[in-house]
Amino acid sequence: MYCKSTPIVKFYHILVVAVYLFLIKKIKQIKEMIIGVPKEIKNNENRIALTPAGAAELVKLGHDIYVQTGGGLGSGFTDDDYHHVGAKTLPVIEDVYAIAEMIMKVKEPIEYEYSLIKSGQILFTYFHFASSEELTKAMIDNGSVCLAYETVEMDDRSLPLLIPMSEVAGRMSVQEGAKYLEKTYGGYGVLLGGVPGVLPAKVLVLGGGIVGTEAAKMAAGLGADVTVMDISLKRLRYLDDIMPANVKTMMSNEYNIRHMVQTHDLVIGAVLIPGAKAPRLVTRDMLTTMRAGTVLVDVAVDQGGCFETTKATTHADPVFIIDDVIHYCVANMPGAVPRTSTIALTNATLPYAMQIAGKGWKQACIDNIPLRRGLNVVDGKVVYEGVAEAFHLPYTNVESVL
Repeated sequence: MYCKSTPIVKFYHILVVAVYLFLIKKIKQIKEMIIGVPKEIKNNENRIALTPAGAAELVKLGHDIYVQTGGGLGSGFTDDDYHHVGAKTLPVIEDVYAIAEMIMKVKEPIEYEYSLIKSGQILFTYFHFASSEELTKAMIDNGSVCLAYETVEMDDRSLPLLIPMSEVAGRMSVQEGAKYLEKTYGGYGVLLGGVPGVLPAKVLVLGGGIVGTEAAKMAAGLGADVTVMDISLKRLRYLDDIMPANVKTMMSNEYNIRHMVQTHDLVIGAVLIPGAKAPRLVTRDMLTTMRAGTVLVDVAVDQGGCFETTKATTHADPVFIIDDVIHYCVANMPGAVPRTSTIALTNATLPYAMQIAGKGWKQACIDNIPLRRGLNVVDGKVVYEGVAEAFHLPYTNVESVL
């Protein structure tokens, strides 16, 4: 017997069909991607871009993960750790680049890697383009899609993929600075916290962002006399409220900096302008006014440095001396504590990597505005204004490549 459909039955039928079509559309949007994780080859760089835990999450979503053999050993992860979660290993870096649609790294590609990168290949890593014209032009020439961790930016101007390494570098800057203040390393010979009856060392922190805040916390915790300088009065008020009594704040300008560097034992450069070159706050002539054995630690070296005399150094050869002033300018400071750094980095980057892998870079960047801001170079075009300005290159609006 035929039963006539009621309006309610028809409505539910239409609703079921609509939900079915919606789910089919969503399922079609989910793609499988081949993700390559090469071993870092920069000097003393022991981090890796993806922990086994991160690899496991991507494998669960159907993506293929290829890690270079031994790539995780520096961070304490074995090849078996990756195999157990379904990732595969490849013996050499060339194989990883050859197979991958997306490369996940920690540091920018170095010259040896330039020729391995394919047109259209996604590179998701720290680039710091504004500090290297050679790197910028190499990525323009190879036609890759360069998503830079350091310019993924939230609406409140925070940098979620830079924060974990900034926290590590800020804390390490004090640790390393304290070491090089020792006389055996050429320093002034002072203990940061002093002892009863002896004044503590004076620490000057240039920049009150994440790096500067973490540096100030560490220095204050060791008992030093700390001054944080910044150009934002709002930020200085905030720091003045939350910091202990041995941390003072001061407006940053050339006059104040020139005066303060004469009496401070450790100066930490912690200034960042996202995607652009760091301003040179400590000039060459200021060095002659500092005491012999003063230590400068430039955490901004990845962005060109905030000391005029900065030049990038390595963990193997971390310091140089000009006018009896020690410069510590290691460009990958968190690489010295790779276990901590690798886990912290994966915690931050994994959600974005999952979106890129699941939707493709274009759709992911359309849907996620902070991730879109991470696009720096796409198909031979510079789509990040700060990078274009740094080297007087043509700038292309990012919307035009999506």
